[in-house]
Amino acid sequence: MSIRFSLRVNNDLDLPTLTGLAVAGEAAHIDQLWVSNDLMLRSAPALLGALFQKTTRLHLGIGIMNPYSVHPAELAMIAATLQEMSEGRFLLGLGAGSGEFLSWIGIEQDKPLTDTRAALRAIRALLAGERPIDADGAGEGWTRDAYLRLTATHVPIYIGAMSPRMLAFAGAEADGVLALLFPPEHFTTASEIVAEGAAGAGRTMSDLDMPACVWLALDEDRAAADRALALKLAYYGAAFSPYLLARAGLTTADFTPALDALRDGDEDAAVRAITPQMLSLGISGDPDAVIRRCRELVGRGATHLSFGPPLGPDPVAAIEMLGRLVLPEVRRSA
Repeated sequence: MSIRFSLRVNNDLDLPTLTGLAVAGEAAHIDQLWVSNDLMLRSAPALLGALFQKTTRLHLGIGIMNPYSVHPAELAMIAATLQEMSEGRFLLGLGAGSGEFLSWIGIEQDKPLTDTRAALRAIRALLAGERPIDADGAGEGWTRDAYLRLTATHVPIYIGAMSPRMLAFAGAEADGVLALLFPPEHFTTASEIVAEGAAGAGRTMSDLDMPACVWLALDEDRAAADRALALKLAYYGAAFSPYLLARAGLTTADFTPALDALRDGDEDAAVRAITPQMLSLGISGDPDAVIRRCRELVGRGATHLSFGPPLGPDPVAAIEMLGRLVLPEVRRSA
């Protein structure tokens, strides 16, 4: 069985750092690199425009953009432009986004699934050289003048999904699904829901790409790896899906002490507030520990493993270690 690998990084990184990660990813034979577009950080479209000039083989994606803070027409413009610039290496991640982050700028997620579905259909129509007004379910407000004045192109669209309904929709309509797995073992349930959605639309899982999206911290020093993962969990934990946290026996409120400590600038206190139960939401440790968890995911049917932040205390060293020690062993056992 052939296994694919990808990396996911946050858009808090500056371009030199991100370039180093992308170059290391190509050297480690990584297939894809996804850059988040979280609010109030760096612009992922701008970063990818530069990264395409620094890489030759790596597929680069934005994971994810939402139709609330950026209109679907502009999402289609971004996708078409980056696909043209990259000569076919661009991937678009689309989803409803974080309700908590959107609240920072006064935006409410009125109908997350409905709005994401409408955006997908509108973007698809625009990229194909068509008009959303003619596309079923593309939403309201489009006129005959709403079409891209560019050559038609295809851009794979991955849906960022956590809830069962969003997962089923992704299976039915998307080219891929970015399902954050907290904990990683949630892959079994998530993939079953995606498969059911695909079957309902007359598709199979071979019609889409479903990476097993986990958070990773890899280092020869396990304590250092655990600390790196704990700091990411402290910042983002309160924004995680309540549905996923409940499956792990946790709530968003459980992360409040860690987040408060970060706000106070006390990283040590934030790390102490992350319990072993919280830490198990991701994968952390030395190469042997990471290989074991990856093999478990492959055993659950994963054919694409996607490693998200922090990657490790030293992300470039972690990527090098992935390519040299982890990925070959996972491939051999697949």
